[in-house]
Amino acid sequence: MAVTTLTPRALYEEVAELLRQRIFARTLEPGSWIDELKLAEEYGISRTPLREALKVLATEGLVTMKVRRGAYVTEVSETDLADVYHLLALLESDAAGVVATRATAEQRAELQALHDALEAAVDNREQFFAINEQFHMRLLAIANNRWRDQMVADLRKVMKLNRHNSLLKAGRIQESLQEHRALMAALAAQDAPAAVQRMREHFSNGLEAAA
Repeated sequence: MAVTTLTPRALYEEVAELLRQRIFARTLEPGSWIDELKLAEEYGISRTPLREALKVLATEGLVTMKVRRGAYVTEVSETDLADVYHLLALLESDAAGVVATRATAEQRAELQALHDALEAAVDNREQFFAINEQFHMRLLAIANNRWRDQMVADLRKVMKLNRHNSLLKAGRIQESLQEHRALMAALAAQDAPAAVQRMREHFSNGLEAAA
């Protein structure tokens, strides 16, 4: 079996990122048991950094540690998903309101460029996912609240466990794009209440599609 070469950064952090990407790509399925011995062999490492990596993923909600049974990829229940979307709607709608009133013309142009890229990616689901996340994270960065950014980053990791379901619903990508257009219109008009409402609707519709 080929051994994956790891970079010089903290070993457990590198392993955590490798596992994180496997989880998001669903090569490690929700509910599946994580075989520590097999992974340690594959990565050419001891189980100590692997276990440290699993602890990191457990704090992010991506892995669930079960007593005497080991680590499992977290399964997101309907309640979990509703809770995550509820909090994201609150946090990101607040950010949208801030951006509507405080963003510079240059910052609005950055968001417009990302939106244009999203429009162009409508027929490529994976690219659409990636650009959509870039858009949301850039909006948060412009709103400039690092505590909110951290909370959203953690919540979005959990949301990604279910993200493939959210846009598989027939017509959901087009619906999501229309919601982004409405949000962009509110931001361009510097209408904070409308921006807040459009973002809340975006997450509400996303939850309905994901459930």
